Amino acid sequence: MTVSVLAQNLSGSEIIKIAGEINELKRQGQDIANLTIGDFDANIYPIPKQLKEGIVEAYHANQTNYPPADGMLNLRESVSEFLKDRYDLDYNANQILISGGSRPLIYSAYLAVVDPGDRVVFPVPSWNNNHYCDLTGAEAVIIQTHPEHNFMPAADDIRPHIKGAALLALCSPLNPTGTMFTRKDLEEICDLVIAENKSRAAGEKPLYLLYDQIYSQLTFGSHEHVNPVSLRPELKDYVIFVDGASKCFAATGVRVGWGFGPANIITNMKAIVGHMGAWSPKAEQVAMAKFLKQENEVNSYLTGIKTNLQNSLNTLHEGFQQLKAEGFNVDSIAPMGAIYLTVKVDYAGKTTPDGDLLKTSADINFYLIKEAKVALVPFSAFGTEDDVNWFRVSVGASTLDDIKGLAPRISEALAKLK
Repeated sequence: MTVSVLAQNLSGSEIIKIAGEINELKRQGQDIANLTIGDFDANIYPIPKQLKEGIVEAYHANQTNYPPADGMLNLRESVSEFLKDRYDLDYNANQILISGGSRPLIYSAYLAVVDPGDRVVFPVPSWNNNHYCDLTGAEAVIIQTHPEHNFMPAADDIRPHIKGAALLALCSPLNPTGTMFTRKDLEEICDLVIAENKSRAAGEKPLYLLYDQIYSQLTFGSHEHVNPVSLRPELKDYVIFVDGASKCFAATGVRVGWGFGPANIITNMKAIVGHMGAWSPKAEQVAMAKFLKQENEVNSYLTGIKTNLQNSLNTLHEGFQQLKAEGFNVDSIAPMGAIYLTVKVDYAGKTTPDGDLLKTSADINFYLIKEAKVALVPFSAFGTEDDVNWFRVSVGASTLDDIKGLAPRISEALAKLK
């Protein structure tokens, strides 16, 4: 049986492949530290109590029918207030779209502004832009980033590729690295977008900027989240934001995301999300609308989750830095935001105790799964080449005690390589 060209050429998720290996080993009774999934263990990081109670109350009140296609008005109004309070961004309810998490927002943004054959510029590593290009028939213009710049793109990296592009897709704090734009770097990129749009002829499609800030409430220490519209207000007509409750409230399964941007783009995204049926459940919307207005409860929850995440990330970073000091060919970048630590395990070319040669980052990862009982995600799953031996480590599904035990296991496994 034949299938569409799209179906034939759409690549699968590398993370799902790794998960298959982990699940098989767990089936065999092995205890694997799974640091692969960008999610939370709800027993370690439950959603806010008030939000949970609000969801239950909404179901008891029979809030179970279709919500409006663009989301409940009271939720869009609550999000509008939240954006003003947290970022000093002014977006009214008709510039906000609610969907079942952030994925439909990203996909609908692509569909709303990108035609088949249009060029989409994005850095790697990054999450899923390659797949969204495949789904929309776009030409992916990939920018390689480097550890010296925290795997974040700079204006000079983007400059050669931006002419005539339809979309520039950026994310900060970044999945998979947990690193962030500095104010200066993002300002320079914004100025590129402004200059490019000024150079286009009347009636020509503008360059839009997709800005994924789903992790923006999870930042640590002195690291400050910045966004294009606050830095350059004249970009407001060209920036499509992706945000939501999934990460900041550990509510990945609650499925409440919000996108916001130019009203005409949001209106078209609404129609696309409606045809996909990718609405957020009504009861969850009702509860979220109430919860976002409870400023003290929101602040208390964010303080707690950020403290716990930062403790885990710092502990893991310190463990890798200790391994580095001991002479292991590893490294890590100090945590800035999100739930991820970027680590290097550069053992390509080494031989395992079984005589197998480690050729790629995937080989290194599967060796660690087998020998150290630790599972990471190589950056190759996020678009980089196989010889980039850097990895994403997610701490959302691990306790601090779990994290403390990882470095010795990794040390023992790496010491066996020849």
